[in-house]
Amino acid sequence: MKPSVIRIFAFLIFAGNLVAQTNDPVLMTINSKPVLRSEFEYIYNKNNTNNSLDKKTLDEYVDLFVNFKLKVEEAEAQGIDTTKSFITELAGYRSQLTKPYLTDSKVDDAVLQEAYNRMKEDVDVSHILIRIPQNATPADTLKAWNTIQSVMKRLQKGEDFAKVAREVSEDPSAAENGGHIGYISAFRTVYPFETMAYNTAVGSLSKVVRSAFGYHIIKVHARRNSLGEILVAHIMKFTAKDDEATNKKAKAEIDSLYQRILAGDDFGTLAEKYSQDKGSSVKKGELPWFGTGRMVPEFETAAFALKNIGDVSKPVQSAYGWHIIKLLDKKGLDTFDNVKADLERRVKRDERANLGKESFLRKLKAEYNYQLIKPNLQEFYTIATNHKLSDSTFIAEAAKLSKPLFNFAGKNYSQADFANYLKKNSSSDLSIASEMIDQKLNAYVESELMAFEDTQLEKKYDDFRFLMNEYHDGILLFDVSNNEVWEKASKDIEGLAKYFNEHKADYTWKEPHYKGRVIWCKDKATFKAAKSIVSKSKNDSIDKYLTSRLNDSIQYVKIEKGLFVKGDNKVVDNEIFKTKDKLVPSTDYPYVFLVGKMLNNTPEDYTDVRGLVTADYQEFLEKEWIKALRAKYPVVINQAVLKTVKQN
Repeated sequence: MKPSVIRIFAFLIFAGNLVAQTNDPVLMTINSKPVLRSEFEYIYNKNNTNNSLDKKTLDEYVDLFVNFKLKVEEAEAQGIDTTKSFITELAGYRSQLTKPYLTDSKVDDAVLQEAYNRMKEDVDVSHILIRIPQNATPADTLKAWNTIQSVMKRLQKGEDFAKVAREVSEDPSAAENGGHIGYISAFRTVYPFETMAYNTAVGSLSKVVRSAFGYHIIKVHARRNSLGEILVAHIMKFTAKDDEATNKKAKAEIDSLYQRILAGDDFGTLAEKYSQDKGSSVKKGELPWFGTGRMVPEFETAAFALKNIGDVSKPVQSAYGWHIIKLLDKKGLDTFDNVKADLERRVKRDERANLGKESFLRKLKAEYNYQLIKPNLQEFYTIATNHKLSDSTFIAEAAKLSKPLFNFAGKNYSQADFANYLKKNSSSDLSIASEMIDQKLNAYVESELMAFEDTQLEKKYDDFRFLMNEYHDGILLFDVSNNEVWEKASKDIEGLAKYFNEHKADYTWKEPHYKGRVIWCKDKATFKAAKSIVSKSKNDSIDKYLTSRLNDSIQYVKIEKGLFVKGDNKVVDNEIFKTKDKLVPSTDYPYVFLVGKMLNNTPEDYTDVRGLVTADYQEFLEKEWIKALRAKYPVVINQAVLKTVKQN
């Protein structure tokens, strides 16, 4: 059982910075260590709000706060803050707390809002793709660029977009769909493509945009308000490309099923029996909820055209076969607050996940005056031109470099520092020397900037410093209290017994208790043997004797041990408390007898009320410990400063 002071210092993480205090006097000293007014105000006002269940006066809280700090002081004196377990636990908390401080939260919020706003609108697009190989050389990139520029000129002269897409687009589907993707929404395409599509006017061609796949030109055909999401079931017959006989058969079968639906046959039953989409047929044809851009255009158009729940489409053909679609349910876009958590998860899997961090790094570079010495970086380009970063020759040549490379916040980093980083981080999916080196330099600078900023958080943000102090002191408080009070009390048998004997009057009962055992036996022979064993055994060893001397005792003997009051056990009620209720023997254990004693209104020893005694003994140890700590560590409170503490 833990004392209530732990609840007072419960760890409640909240957002928002406290206003930095330019005048922050010392409120008190604990063993000559200063405690600033701001730290006390922060904890007092956070845990002592107007709606607190256990609101304290300022003087009451000062007393609790001093006790808290005294225990932390004792924990440090015992060296608990130097143990591996403490250091690891605190580091884990810090790792979680730093995350919102090491990104541009305004950009992160804007990314979420942008995605939500885009989810409100669907954009109908076509595109032409000219691919760029994953490990493209400058020549590869230039070739793709020249090709996409020539395509743009053809389109600007008025050539039909679909015709050009079929001729030149390297999207495999363009030969059939003329580059037409259909309606898209947020997260339905890669982020650069999505952004360009939403920023292009209806009827216009986009600028050339590069994605992970290559260069794109996008044509926007239309926009519409989001149709939300729908839940449908379908019956499907597959068709084979260029197989006229199969296609004709599938069309005839789907038409026949459609007529049966019109005649009143159950849609789900037909889907189970006849649909060739086995993944959905076992669910009566039901598909997962979907919105814009999740299905092939023909299917999506037909599905969203259904207006009322229960409506069924005519047979519709897609690239995969024939479908009959039934509308089961539909819903509009939920509020931003309700979808925010889902948006955050989706953003983390998307290119836009890095936007907040990239913005934050740009701000750090400006704040700490990051300077790169480009000529000295050029020497790495030269070495990397003919060698992979993992080659021994590159490593050896890079190790010879020692000039300054970059600096920030007054700290200089040399070529040797970067060379050492490259030696440990040589893998790269790039092939161009300058791109490889730039990629690694950016990663190195990022890691160093982030590491430095991490060391500045307590200085820059009051709320972060206070939270870390809470975690630091809270872990110490738990560990030292466990050592000095909680675990100590539970294991101190002599202390518990002594405390009970000195306070026995505090544990009297309002009603008599029977202390003993109810022993159930499976047959008469076991019953006689058990009674004989009990008559020759000491009370504390009865269970042991029964277990050791009766073969298969778990099977033949059942023992209930405890303190019983009237109503707890029918055997005790009948035999000891002489109730009028008739005892019905158990069919599995029909023979039963009691062994024990009546305690009336007073426990025999502390084990009879162990939970209560342990809790009271812990409270006793706590008070004695506080007395000892107050005698050991001097406490000085500045009453003048205390009067200036701001209260909620």
